[in-house]
Amino acid sequence: MNIAYQGEHLLPGQLGQFFIILAFGSALFSTISYYFATTSTNKLDDSWLWMGRIGYFINSISVVGIGTCLFYVIYSHFFEYHYAWEHSSRTLPVYYIISSFWEGQEGSFWLWGFWQAVLGNILIWKAKSWEKPVLTVIALAQTLLSSMLLGIDIFGQRIGSSPFILLREALEAPIFSRPEYLSFIKDGNGLNPLLQNYWMVIHPPTLFLGFASMVVPFAYAIAGLWTKRYKEWVQPAISYSLFAVMVLGTGVIMGSLWAYESLNFGGFWAWDPVENAALIPWLTLIGAVHVMIVYKNTGHSYFTATFLTLISFILVLYASFLTRSGILGDTSVHAFTDLGMFWHLVVDVAIFFIIAVILVVLRWKELPISKKEEETYSREFWMFVGAIFLALSCLQLIVVTSIPVWNAMFKTHIAPPTNPVTLYNVFQAGFAVVVTLLAGITQFLKYKKTDTTRFFITSVIYLVFSAVITGLIVYITGLYHLRFVFVLVMFGAIYTLMANTKVLADVLKGKIKLAGSAVAHIGFGLIMVGALIAAGTSKVISQNDTLEYGADFAKGNNPRENIMLYKNEPQKMGDYMVTYYGDSIKAPNHYFKVDYKRLDANGKVVEEFTLKPNSQANRKMGLVSSPDTKHYLFHDLYTHVSMAPIKYDDEMQGDAGHGEENDDANYNPPVPHEVKVGDTIPFREGYIILQSLNKEAHVQNIPMGPNDVAVGAELKVVSHGKSYDAEPVFMVKNGSVFDFARKVDDAGLKLRLSKIIPDKSKVEITVYDQPESKKAYIVMRAIEFPYINFLWTGTVIMVIGFLLSIFRRNKELKSA
Repeated sequence: MNIAYQGEHLLPGQLGQFFIILAFGSALFSTISYYFATTSTNKLDDSWLWMGRIGYFINSISVVGIGTCLFYVIYSHFFEYHYAWEHSSRTLPVYYIISSFWEGQEGSFWLWGFWQAVLGNILIWKAKSWEKPVLTVIALAQTLLSSMLLGIDIFGQRIGSSPFILLREALEAPIFSRPEYLSFIKDGNGLNPLLQNYWMVIHPPTLFLGFASMVVPFAYAIAGLWTKRYKEWVQPAISYSLFAVMVLGTGVIMGSLWAYESLNFGGFWAWDPVENAALIPWLTLIGAVHVMIVYKNTGHSYFTATFLTLISFILVLYASFLTRSGILGDTSVHAFTDLGMFWHLVVDVAIFFIIAVILVVLRWKELPISKKEEETYSREFWMFVGAIFLALSCLQLIVVTSIPVWNAMFKTHIAPPTNPVTLYNVFQAGFAVVVTLLAGITQFLKYKKTDTTRFFITSVIYLVFSAVITGLIVYITGLYHLRFVFVLVMFGAIYTLMANTKVLADVLKGKIKLAGSAVAHIGFGLIMVGALIAAGTSKVISQNDTLEYGADFAKGNNPRENIMLYKNEPQKMGDYMVTYYGDSIKAPNHYFKVDYKRLDANGKVVEEFTLKPNSQANRKMGLVSSPDTKHYLFHDLYTHVSMAPIKYDDEMQGDAGHGEENDDANYNPPVPHEVKVGDTIPFREGYIILQSLNKEAHVQNIPMGPNDVAVGAELKVVSHGKSYDAEPVFMVKNGSVFDFARKVDDAGLKLRLSKIIPDKSKVEITVYDQPESKKAYIVMRAIEFPYINFLWTGTVIMVIGFLLSIFRRNKELKSA
C-alpha cells in the first residue's frame, strides 16, 4: 500500500543520491580511462588522458555535491533522513552540527573521499609524466570509496550504505504506517556526548586527510613498478610521504588532545584498538620515508623502501576494516558498528593487496636490488635498522589488535590481554629505546662510510652527557619508580634531543639542508620526554581513605581516587582546599563550579582559581563527564566528575519548556520572616539582606494591566563567602494574588515574597532551605600531569621539521 507521507523533504536526498551514483560512475570511468592512457602505445593520442581528467573532475564535483546535500539535510533538521535523526539534534550549535556530519560511517567515508578528490586534482596539476599511472591508482581508490556510499541492492547484496536513506526505510516501527509520522518526531538522537568537543570539529578532518594522503606514495610505488621506472618514483614519493606522516601524526596527536580534554579515563593515550589502527600505518610510512632517503642517497634497500611504502596504504585500508566492520565492537569503545559492509571492506583491502603483490612478483627479477652490503658504520645501515624496528613495533600492534580477526578467521577463542595497556607499554617501550637511540646515533654517521674514530669519540661524549641529564631527570621526576625499560626510553629520548640539537647548531653555520630532519627528531624527542613523564609520574591528588561509593561505581572507577564534595563545604585535597560551590546549565551540559585554593605551609592562600568540569546524564551511556584542566607551564591540574545527582539530558530540555515546578518537598518546612528594607534574615549557611523593594517588577510573559501591581524583593544572599542576587515577586493581577519564588541553587534556597504588610512597612519573606539529606554533591577525581607541555610542544616542533623537510625535497625535485 502506497502512503502519501506528509512533510518529507525528498529533493535533497534524491539529489544527494544522484551525486553518489555520479561520483561512483565518474570515478570508475576515470580509472578505466587513465588505465588505457597508461598502457596506450600511441603516445601522441591524449584522448584517454583527457577522458580520465574529465572523469576525475566530475567525480570531484559530485563529491562536493554529496557533502552539500548532506550538510543541508543535517543543518535543516530534516529528521525524515536516518543520518540526520541518528547523529544530530536541534539543540546542537553549528560547530557540533559539523561534527555530527562525520560522526557516522557514511559521513567519514565522504570526508575521506573529499580529501582524496582534492589530492587527485593537485596531482593532475603537479604529477606531469607520472599523472597517468598515479591517477589510475588514485581513481581506483576513489571508485571504491564512492561505492561505500551507494547503498543499493544488487542480486540481494547491499553495496555500501547511503547517508540519504529515509528513517522509515532504515527502521521498522508502527509509526511509519501513518502519513503524518514526522509530526511525532520532534528531535534527533543528538551527537554522542563524548564527541561534543571542539577537537572533534578539527581532529577527524585532519586524520582523514592523513589517511587520504597515504594513497599518494602507494600510487607512485605502484606506478614505478607498473611502468618499470623503478628508481624514478622514489624522489617524488618522498615529499608526499613526508606530508602524509606529518598530517596523520598531527591527527593522531589531536586525538590524544581530544581524549585528554574530553574523556575521563585520566590520560591522553589508552592503546585502544582504534587508536592503534591510526598509529600502525604511520609507523610503517615513517620507516618507509627513512629507507626511501637511504635508497635515494646510496642505492641500497630498494625492496624495503618499496615494501614499506606499499604496506602503509594497505594497512590504512586494514585499519578501516578493523574500525568499520564491527569486528572490534567488544574490544573498543570507539569502533563503528557494522553496517553490513564486512565483505565490502575485505574486498577493498584485497584489491590493493593483490595489485601490489602481483606487480612485485612480476617485476622481481628486474628490481634494482643492490648486491653490495652496506657498511656497518654508515648512516644508511642504521637507518635501515631503525626502519626494521619501526616495522616490528607495528607488527606487535597488529598482532594484538587483530585478535578478534584471528578468532573470526580461524574459529579460535583467543582472549585479548587482561591488561593491554601494560602489555603495549612494555613492548613498545622496548622498540622505542632502539628507535630513539638510532635517531641520535645516525646524526653522527655519514652515508656510505664514516670515520669510525671520530664517530666513537663524538658518540661516547654525547652518550655520557645524555646519561647524566637522564639521571637528573629520573631523580627529580621520580621516574625511577617505573620499570627500567622506561628509564632507557628516557635516556634514548634525551640522546635524540642532544644529538639533533648538535646538528641544528651546524645548521646555523650554513648546513641548512639538515634542518628539517634535526627539527623533526627534536620534536619527536620532546614528545617522548613529555609522554613518559606525564604518564609515568602523574599523581592522583584526590585521595580518599574513608568513603565507599558502591559496587556499581567501583566497576568503572577507583573509589580510593575519588573524593565527595558537598556543596559549599570546603575540603582539603593535597595542597589545595577545594569547594564545590555552584552549578550552571547549558543544555545538555551541567557544569560544576569547583573553587581551588592552593595553600602554603602556613595555610595561607597563595593561589585561587575555579574549574568547571561538566557532565551529561545520558540514558544510553549513563553519566558522561568531560574534565576541566588548569594549565601551568610545567604541569596540568586535571579534574573530572565521576558521580553527580543530575537530571538526564532530555529531562533538562523538557524542564526548559515548562513553567516553575512545585518542588517544596525537596526543602525543609518553610520559615516566614517579617522584615523591612535593610533587615537581615539568618539561615543555616549564611544570611539574606532585603536591600530594597522594586515596585516596577516584571514577570516574563505576563503583561500588566493599569490596575495590576507587581512588587519585587531585591535580596542579597551571602553564603560561604559568596553573594548572590534574587528577586522573588508578589503580584496582584485582576484582583487575584500570586507570588513567584526564586531559587538560589548554589546556596540551597528557594525564596518567596509571600505577603506585603503596609501598616508595618514590612514584607514577609518565606525561606525554604534544603535539608542535609537533599544537599547537592559531586564525586570528583583530580590528577596532576607534570611536564605534559613537552608532549604538545614536541608535536608542533615535529610538524615544523616535517614542513622544512618537505620544502627541501620539493626543491630537490624541481632541480632534478
